Amino acid sequence: MIGYYVHHQGQGHLTRMRSLGEHLRSPVTGLSSLPAPAGWEHRWVQLPRDDAPVPEVGADVDAHGTLHWAPLRHRGVADRAAAISAWVARARPRLVVTDVSVEAALLVRLCGVPVVVVALPGHRTDPAHRLAHDLAEGLLAPWPEGAHDAGWPDAWRAKTCFAGGMSRFDGAHRPLPATGRPSRHALVVWGAGGRDTGAGAVDAARAATPGWTWSECSPAHPSPDLWRDLCAADVVVTHAGQNAVADVAAARAAAVVVAQRRPFDEQDATAAAVSRMRVADGHTSWPEPGDWPGVLERAVRRGGRGWSRWSTGRGAQDAAAWLDDLAAGRAGRSVA
Repeated sequence: MIGYYVHHQGQGHLTRMRSLGEHLRSPVTGLSSLPAPAGWEHRWVQLPRDDAPVPEVGADVDAHGTLHWAPLRHRGVADRAAAISAWVARARPRLVVTDVSVEAALLVRLCGVPVVVVALPGHRTDPAHRLAHDLAEGLLAPWPEGAHDAGWPDAWRAKTCFAGGMSRFDGAHRPLPATGRPSRHALVVWGAGGRDTGAGAVDAARAATPGWTWSECSPAHPSPDLWRDLCAADVVVTHAGQNAVADVAAARAAAVVVAQRRPFDEQDATAAAVSRMRVADGHTSWPEPGDWPGVLERAVRRGGRGWSRWSTGRGAQDAAAWLDDLAAGRAGRSVA
């Protein structure tokens, strides 16, 4: 049995778990304060929220800087910890993946269960992240080696599965290209974790790029066929969330990656990495209207072939095999 803890912020953690769940041979149980996703065929443990009620202003929520979220005398935190511990005692998992929570990783490890921590981009060398990465049996990187591990201790790198981008579309049949379009098309992809750019900025970019049509999609206004749209776009303009970037990589689409504000500068780090690795044009903020003609033309010239350096097309499959090996007590096979 493998447990998979899913953080409730955004949709990326949930999407990654679903991608891995399709390939795991081991039975898997999801644990989250989110409801089980549609189509989830495995077990699910609904956890109490750990952020309700909101702690009082000035309360110690991070244990004097050693953790990220552990508010004192908080019923939700206590009930959540009790629910996780009770499940561990009942289910006796062989391995638990945390995606992501330092506190969940620490709690499960204190119960004597090996933990795999999903390693995310950004500034992750604070005491809490170092604790989680140090205690982990393994680290799962949904990005390629070299993207975010500069300066890591050798001990972290030695136990990391560098799976690369893990997309729900890996292995999907590529649709036939559209023909006869009167203009080139830019597809803008937004995520569920919030956006910095308002509709006016997109409208200004649209007005500055005659000869281009623009469309947008988001979890609130989804595409009826996102895979087809990603493959058909001349340029995809995407936020820098891990799953969105993985989906664009799977499509091998010419892309502009624009970071949105996230904790630990996670998306800034990804935008910088795709630029540094020369797979896409990365930005830490939305370009000015007058810059968009050049931005789109550079993306077209670069194309999407470089995404092969980010995504192998079998990231979730390789990561699942590595997790199965760890759960079985075998050393995880090297994936890089």
